[in-house]
Amino acid sequence: MKKILQPINQIKTLMSKGWLIALRPRAYPATIAPVLLGSALAYSNGAFNPLVLFLALICAMLMQTGSNFINDIYDFRKGADNENRLGAQKVLTSGLLTEKDLKRGAIFVLTTAFLLGLILVWIGGWIIFAIGVSSIFFAWAYTGGPFPLAYRALGDVTVILFYGIAAVSGTFYLHHSKFSLEALIIGLAAGFLASNILGVNNTRDIPTDKAVGKITLSLLLGENGAPWLYTGQLILAFIVPIYLYKNGYSIWVLLPYLSFPLALKCISEIHTKKGKELNPTLAKTAVLLMLYGLLQSIGLIFT
Repeated sequence: MKKILQPINQIKTLMSKGWLIALRPRAYPATIAPVLLGSALAYSNGAFNPLVLFLALICAMLMQTGSNFINDIYDFRKGADNENRLGAQKVLTSGLLTEKDLKRGAIFVLTTAFLLGLILVWIGGWIIFAIGVSSIFFAWAYTGGPFPLAYRALGDVTVILFYGIAAVSGTFYLHHSKFSLEALIIGLAAGFLASNILGVNNTRDIPTDKAVGKITLSLLLGENGAPWLYTGQLILAFIVPIYLYKNGYSIWVLLPYLSFPLALKCISEIHTKKGKELNPTLAKTAVLLMLYGLLQSIGLIFT
């Protein structure tokens, strides 16, 4: 009996490991941080709905998960994910999951996000519906379709728009039923830091992306120029707390500067390391976004 069950148990283990890798949980700060920031800003402006925070977090994470699954499929098809990959293990190249598995997974999580998102649409109206539908479309268009954005040096702009501006402003709107300049600016900060996660990934992958014809902004800037884009976006993100302080918010909004030592560490590494050496920098950049987002959110709440 044990001999019969052994292959079944091995398959279960393999599948669970495959889904855990496909989820890419280390990248979730890119969706959690902007929702927290939009909610904290709304709270500081006298409006907060716990249901909105909960549903926005769940929907955002489901959207990112679906996007991850779709990206894995198309990167595998286009040859960007292969045996020469410098980054983390991917489920299709390693055989842990199949394209059919990821397709079903993407359909499931995106459908769930859409259905839960209808509650947010009921709260926020057609603007939230437009943001949600656009997010689903660009989750596919990022690597799929006739003009894949990630392969046309538009990935960074897409990340800033959806993981920054749309996420923060959309969350703020759900709480407050209006948009604000502060939400836009805080959204840019979150977007720049999220874009830096992509930037480290693409800087590391310049040689392999070039080999398969994947054009990224990091590839166009080169191994010398890409680190300066990272540095510039990070500096812009850290100007935002000063902007908030100068425009009437309390000194608490300067809390993100507690994460500045980590930011300096990341800058040093992006300028001095290459290839697989950048994998730890990628993880640190995600931690930086989450830490920055938490500290800025706390600062906004206590302002």
